[in-house]
Amino acid sequence: MSMVCLSDFEAYAKKYLPKITWEYFAAGADDCTTRDENILAYKRIRFRPRMLRDVSMMDIRTKILGTEISFPVGIAPTGFHQLAWPDGEKSTARAARAMNTCYIASTYSTCTLEEISAAAPGGLRWFQLYIHRNRAASQQLVQRAEALGFQGLVLTADLPYTGKRRDDVRNGFRLPPHMKVKNLERAFEVCKMSPSFHSLHWHYGLPPNSLDPSVTWNDIYWLRSLTHLPIIIKGILTKEDAELAVRHGVQGIIVSNHGGRQLDEGPATIDALVEVVEAVQGRVEVYVDGGIRKGSDVLKALALGAKCVFIGRPALWGLAYKGEEGLQDVLRILQDEFRLSMALAG
Repeated sequence: MSMVCLSDFEAYAKKYLPKITWEYFAAGADDCTTRDENILAYKRIRFRPRMLRDVSMMDIRTKILGTEISFPVGIAPTGFHQLAWPDGEKSTARAARAMNTCYIASTYSTCTLEEISAAAPGGLRWFQLYIHRNRAASQQLVQRAEALGFQGLVLTADLPYTGKRRDDVRNGFRLPPHMKVKNLERAFEVCKMSPSFHSLHWHYGLPPNSLDPSVTWNDIYWLRSLTHLPIIIKGILTKEDAELAVRHGVQGIIVSNHGGRQLDEGPATIDALVEVVEAVQGRVEVYVDGGIRKGSDVLKALALGAKCVFIGRPALWGLAYKGEEGLQDVLRILQDEFRLSMALAG
């Protein structure tokens, strides 16, 4: 099968992954309105191309928080990469390093931070954090990540509780017994209870209610006291929260609605981006994830003020296709499409 665009990888993953795994990756909250809107919103945006601009030489490199990457697409944090490919996050880290871009490793990785670091020494990696009620476990994770050379800390702000993803509830989704939430293995006794809607965190293989829903803006000061790493906050969708993020001293904002997996019927991220960029006025870097499926989507996000975009599900499709090699293919296609869109738009 010749892989020409990202939807080819999506079709492959849907065909070959186990149904429950596919539905876990594809799931949105409730009616999936926001999940689908993330993609549809890009389709409504139009270019105003300029002609005769000499596009014989193009430089698509950029810098995020001072570190150069080969083009403005990184890998968003997603959990459980071993569901897509046996080597899991180690393959993801290697593909990101090979393509010289940023990989944000999830708290819910199926490989340890140590394994991820060892797989791709020298790669640009940030660590995504969920704050758990067991604060000592969260503190330890942050300090481990910094000691291992991760270069940024990404605090996910939109998950005080897990959104209702109906297919996961119907399927009773849980990690297969041989997979673990590796970074939290010692922090919690793995939950053996049967899944139910009320146990809002059952599908992470962690005890129900282990996330801390009492987290506030003041916890950014707590994180700041633990680490020298720059703090990026993920999950911002409004100018009010963008203002608060700047006021609390974060270095970056990822405009994100968790791929439409949390609150349904919030804004598409590309629509929210405009409001956030305007509020921030260049004081911190702004990135966006959700719905990016073509190189032209990347160009639209940059034109509307994003410094870089991050891809979630497409990275998993690439892994499902051929592991590290498949993910590199996905990134390479986006890179080529982005370069072509830039040229054709002048």
